[in-house]
Amino acid sequence: MKKYFMIGLGIVLALSLTIILYGAWLNQRGEFQIAKRLNERSIELEGARAEMRIIRPKIMLKAINFDSKTMADAVALTSGRIMELTAPKGSVVKKGDTVFVIKNEELPLQIQQAEANILSAQAEKHSKENQYKRFLLLKEKDAISAQQFDDAEAAYQAAVAAVNVAEANLGNLRIQVARQNVTAPLDGQVMKLYRQPGAYVQSGTPLALVGDFSTLYFSKAMNDDIARHLAVGQQAELVFSITDFKKVYDANYAAGNLGNSQKFVASIAEIEPPLSVPAVMRNVVWNVDNRAGVLEPQTYSSASLQSFQGYESLAVPLDAMTDSGSDSVFIVKSDNTLEERAVKTGANDGKYIEVLDGLTKGDIVVVSGTEDLKSGIRATVSIQGGGTK
Repeated sequence: MKKYFMIGLGIVLALSLTIILYGAWLNQRGEFQIAKRLNERSIELEGARAEMRIIRPKIMLKAINFDSKTMADAVALTSGRIMELTAPKGSVVKKGDTVFVIKNEELPLQIQQAEANILSAQAEKHSKENQYKRFLLLKEKDAISAQQFDDAEAAYQAAVAAVNVAEANLGNLRIQVARQNVTAPLDGQVMKLYRQPGAYVQSGTPLALVGDFSTLYFSKAMNDDIARHLAVGQQAELVFSITDFKKVYDANYAAGNLGNSQKFVASIAEIEPPLSVPAVMRNVVWNVDNRAGVLEPQTYSSASLQSFQGYESLAVPLDAMTDSGSDSVFIVKSDNTLEERAVKTGANDGKYIEVLDGLTKGDIVVVSGTEDLKSGIRATVSIQGGGTK
């Protein structure tokens, strides 16, 4: 009986071992098949060839600050309340024209007090002058001491000085009366009003911006790779979103272009440092014809600047860039696997981007679904314009 039990146990152990070994074999074979299938898997993507294209550089401006080379503030030269605005916003003025009229209600009383102070000082001067003359005669007769004469002379000189001070104070007050008219500092247009009638202002307060705003200027720092394709006098299209333009202009904005954008022509006025001087970054100064008076010297947002003049360069679609730095793409190798490639890029035109280094003409780059890609993945790529890779 014991013999049969041992034989049965041996058979069970043998079967168990066989099952375990078979399961291990199946598992290994399954993993091999999975790895093989993963290796042979091919995802479908869209691609484009690196080709020579005409690039018209386009720059997105988060903020653009306009100013004029000829503008200044009309400043209050005396304290008081604004009684009248004589040159409303948009008015054309000449240097010296009145823009605001200020009234200082304390000035008449101060002038009366100053006039009374002059009369009092003159009376004191007259008294000290008579005393001084008497002491001068007594001194000639040695009837008073030198100290007494010196005191009388000093008192007289002090009285003369007091009259001068009182008269100067009255003169200053009368100047302030004249200065109650706030005048334009130069020829031009009244662009901004910082205060309105009824407001009380202190001396030295800017009240209005006056200047020549027919041409406005703004500047943009640019990488040398982009700036080298520019030149003084070159023009570009400056475009604002009409929605953002309203936010900074006014709710009743009606002038300018119709449609979804507001467009202007900007010209390069200066490049600093000049292109003849080596530099990594250059400041490019632009001017805009503003004779229509649509723009103001202030900060605007959400604008784009695109050159009218283009140049030929190796380029790929912007969609090929894998990050915001535009320094990496996925290329399709000859065996249909993907490789992440570092590239050096230059300007873009809103659709294509210039490639300065890292690609050659004819290279195929992935332009769809780049977020989850990795080097080594096999792909079937449909090339824009026809064909597959």
